[in-house]
Amino acid sequence: MGPSPFLLCFLTLPLFFILASSTDNTDLVFKGCADQKFQDFDGVYRQTLKNLLGTLKSQSSATKFYKTTSGDGLSAINGAFQCRGDLSNGDCSSCVAKAPDLAEKLCGQAIAARVQLNGCYLRYEISGFRQVSGTELLYKICGSNRASGSGFGDRLDMALGEIVKGLSSGNSGFYAGQYQSVYVLGQCEGDLSGGDCVSCVKSAVDRAKSECGSSISAQIYLQECYISYTYYPNGVDSGQSSLSSSGNERGAQKTVAIVLGGLVGVGLVMACLLFARSAFKKKTHTYKYGG
Repeated sequence: MGPSPFLLCFLTLPLFFILASSTDNTDLVFKGCADQKFQDFDGVYRQTLKNLLGTLKSQSSATKFYKTTSGDGLSAINGAFQCRGDLSNGDCSSCVAKAPDLAEKLCGQAIAARVQLNGCYLRYEISGFRQVSGTELLYKICGSNRASGSGFGDRLDMALGEIVKGLSSGNSGFYAGQYQSVYVLGQCEGDLSGGDCVSCVKSAVDRAKSECGSSISAQIYLQECYISYTYYPNGVDSGQSSLSSSGNERGAQKTVAIVLGGLVGVGLVMACLLFARSAFKKKTHTYKYGG
């Protein structure tokens, strides 16, 4: 005999609260690992890396970008993290805290690694490791859905241009906004100058156009910046259209998901309680104390 509906009800209940409270900030987007491994016969590199990652994690509760070096000489390791500009300090810290374990799991003892999550990235490399160009394409995601009808290209050009204009006007290296039905986001590495940031984003915009064509969504990650866009062919409701360029779209979508999940959870709680009440009544009728 399988488990009773009463038991299944309470076994299923936690899942709704997990889904309702979960976010996608710590989901893995991509990883990059060097082919070479640490030659760590005396454990120096392992301890240096441990110290570095500990410093990065501790700083993530206070800032959204941090770069540092741990160790000396040939054993020195450089590292950095950056969180998406619209994340709170708490969400940033939670995101960065997950990255080191993923880096170890995915890259092992590689002398250089980068782990990109939805809300942040963390990277480290041994001192002297050859860096790629700041506009080197690291990863791209082109949406499988394509725009139909005319006018999409012009609309997308205008929307992507908003990223460049937003960063040109000084937005601390982060911009999120919308043009008609296209939501856009762009961010540069925290220590880039304004001019280098704009130059990098322009390269990312060109990549988006050439690599993803008429895709209605895309994410382009370069070494020192990234951009993303999403087009809503059927338009957006008034709640979405009133969102500002501060990244509130993601927050609103998260809030809706949490509210809906909470309502489902409350409904399930009520169903469980009603079921429990019914089952209890049946038991009191079946098992009576004789007198």
